[in-house]
Amino acid sequence: MPDPAEPAVRGRLRVFLGAAPGVGKTYSMLAEGRRALERGRDVVIGIVETHARPNTASLLDGFEAIPRRIVHYRDTELTELDVAAVLARAPRIVLVDELAHTNAPGSRNEKRWEDVEELLEAGIDVVTTVNIQHLASINDVVAEITGVQQRETVPDEVVRAAAQVQLIDMSPEALRRRMAHGNIYPPERIDAALGNYFRIGNLTALRELALLWVAGKVDTELDRYRAEHGIRATWEARERVVVALSGGPEGENLIRRAARIAARSTGSDLLAVHVTADDGLTRPHGGDLARIRTLVEELGGTYHQVFGHDVARALIDFARGVNATQLVLGASRSSRFAHLINPGVATAATALSGSIDVHLVTGPDGPKVHRPTAQRGALTGQRLLAGWLLAVLGMPALSVGLTRTRGSLGLPSDILLFLAAVVAVALVGGLLPALTSAVGGFLLLNWYFTPPLYTFTIGDHENVLALVVFILVAATVSAVVDLAARRARQAARAGADAEILAGLAVHVLRGENALPSLLSRLAETFGFSDVTLVERVGDPAPGDREEPSAWRVLATVGAGPCQRPAEAAVDVEIDERTRLLARGRVPAAGDRRVLEAFAAQTQLALRQQQLQAEADRARPVVATDALRSAVLAAVSHDLRTPLASARAAVDSLNNPHIGWSESDRAELLATARESLVELDRLIANLLDMSRLQAGALGLHLSAVALDEVVPHAVKSAGPEAARFRIDVPDDLPEITADPALLERILVNLMTNAVRHTPRGTDVLVAASRLGDTLEIRVVDRGPGIPLEDWKRVFLPFQRLGDTDTSTGVGLGLALSRGLAEAMGGTLEPEETPGGGLTMVLSMPGRRSGGPAPAEPG
Repeated sequence: MPDPAEPAVRGRLRVFLGAAPGVGKTYSMLAEGRRALERGRDVVIGIVETHARPNTASLLDGFEAIPRRIVHYRDTELTELDVAAVLARAPRIVLVDELAHTNAPGSRNEKRWEDVEELLEAGIDVVTTVNIQHLASINDVVAEITGVQQRETVPDEVVRAAAQVQLIDMSPEALRRRMAHGNIYPPERIDAALGNYFRIGNLTALRELALLWVAGKVDTELDRYRAEHGIRATWEARERVVVALSGGPEGENLIRRAARIAARSTGSDLLAVHVTADDGLTRPHGGDLARIRTLVEELGGTYHQVFGHDVARALIDFARGVNATQLVLGASRSSRFAHLINPGVATAATALSGSIDVHLVTGPDGPKVHRPTAQRGALTGQRLLAGWLLAVLGMPALSVGLTRTRGSLGLPSDILLFLAAVVAVALVGGLLPALTSAVGGFLLLNWYFTPPLYTFTIGDHENVLALVVFILVAATVSAVVDLAARRARQAARAGADAEILAGLAVHVLRGENALPSLLSRLAETFGFSDVTLVERVGDPAPGDREEPSAWRVLATVGAGPCQRPAEAAVDVEIDERTRLLARGRVPAAGDRRVLEAFAAQTQLALRQQQLQAEADRARPVVATDALRSAVLAAVSHDLRTPLASARAAVDSLNNPHIGWSESDRAELLATARESLVELDRLIANLLDMSRLQAGALGLHLSAVALDEVVPHAVKSAGPEAARFRIDVPDDLPEITADPALLERILVNLMTNAVRHTPRGTDVLVAASRLGDTLEIRVVDRGPGIPLEDWKRVFLPFQRLGDTDTSTGVGLGLALSRGLAEAMGGTLEPEETPGGGLTMVLSMPGRRSGGPAPAEPG
């Protein structure tokens, strides 16, 4: 046991992240624990939920298990992880299942992940499991996809802080097979699960969420490792193509070329960056930049905007910061002389690029080189250096040249030439170099050109006046040039601020993911390491307002959330309860106005997000009301029609005043029977759809031969049976299905096909084999359905293009797809060649060797 006198080193957390329930994360955790046990490590089981799965339970043998703590709650006996017992045992490794579990009331901690944090603080390594749907950041996304709200969540930061996160994944088809074989849920829950949560689409979406989340963690860990080890070289773990935008019309050509470069590698990223220079180096055209930004997003890229005094260096810093592998720039078509004066952004960026590949792209007309006048007024370090060199070396050189031509020019001409030199220095270097050159020029004129020569004595009073006027004019010109440079710099900065503020307004109006995107842009613009939006919880006392518990994080980007204002380098108050916090570089005082604008836009984005959340909560209510209205309309009309026909026939037969002939009586009985059959079918569809949505529809799976079930379905079509043309080979293998439900699906499809096929035209029912899948096609020759309506046709109470309102409540296709998926199959529409619609029912073939072996889980 560790010495209590020494502080324990924090334990390591390893998480097995499941893409969906049943993929085998608990099985993997136990297998990892067994490997550690075989290597002589001290491993115990804190708590493991086997869910009565034999393969998982078999791995428990050989482990020491800490007895669970018994909690009595409302006459119920519950068992939970005994944290105190684990701490007293002090193993090297403890296995703790279901990290997102909520403990029973009265437990040591409210959540199991808090129990795990306590064990880690004690220096105990923890191996645990959690499903992707339990992560707090994507809990709402999972609820929207699956329709199931997960009540138990775990903060993303807990999982991200783990030393290792291993994704446990499985294809949707394989997971559904495991479900069908009874390896996940008991038999009475299988049907409901397959028809609801474990649908192919749901599992595919969950799998994608898990992969993206883990990929994001991998990127974060890679960036952290590179930062900790001072690695600036590009690691080509994944292609990242950065395209530099000047804001001109040539940007579209650059973006498309960069998109083609990125498309050559699977999984590559496209990032477009525009450098807003605070010295006016670039002045983009607002309309062009907005259009280009839209194009970037249409091509699957992301748009970024950063500040930079040196555009080339800012581009390279951004590219290295995102671990870019390639940089796409527009090649300037300036003249050679212009390149000698200013090499341009492309040349400078290429020289700084290092291991980043640089592509210089020339469009059909060539990129336009923007040369704003603001650059001439902004005094960069290079211009100041040039001004001082011209002041120190230029004036002596001019003196030497004029002394060699002494006698050809008079003193006024010499003064004018010196004045021109001072003006040149002022234009290049600003005030201080110009004043220095003016004083130096005054002394040189006095020494070399004002009689008596080579002394600082001036014999003629007019020469004194000329020299005084010279130095006054030189000083005035220098001050004016310096003031113009400052005003140009201020105008450039104001333009940059206006561009940022305009981009913010557009960003909020666009709406989608505005809040996190705004925070990301704020971090990029000002170089913050992280930006956090926090809200004060309750009304804490003044002394408690700096406690982390007094603030709640609403949104954050960057290295980690700022838990309270005291931790922030920048604290902008949005309102009395909300603040915008940032860490990293402290911005200049002039940036405060832009920060305030960011804060105001953030408040709008937050309000927009809250309104969207309220709208999302209201959407199911609206859908339920629409569904209820559709049900009432269907019941009030479609069920009444066959009922009225049957009642009219029966009333006529019971009328003692009418003497019916045998043929009339037979016809009335047939009418009553057909109406009651139709009524029975409609009610059965309604009941089965209710059972399917409630997960209460029982399945009785067995081996089914298509050449037997298809003819039975045709006979069920009644008088229309003669219109069907059957093409089902006898040598097709059997499928695993519920015979009654399969026949029910086929009857619904056939009835629908007959309804839309013109009289005199047969309806084809064909079966074929495609690998391990058997496909049944029901082909009609009706008007068909537009491609955009193919998804709507499977919604309940939809009768697209069906003007005959007496033909049913529109449940046939919706019910058929639900039944097919419940049995592990699919139902999809296809366009019939020559016109019409083909419904394709795909069912898995039954393997000759019996059921497939169960995957471990």
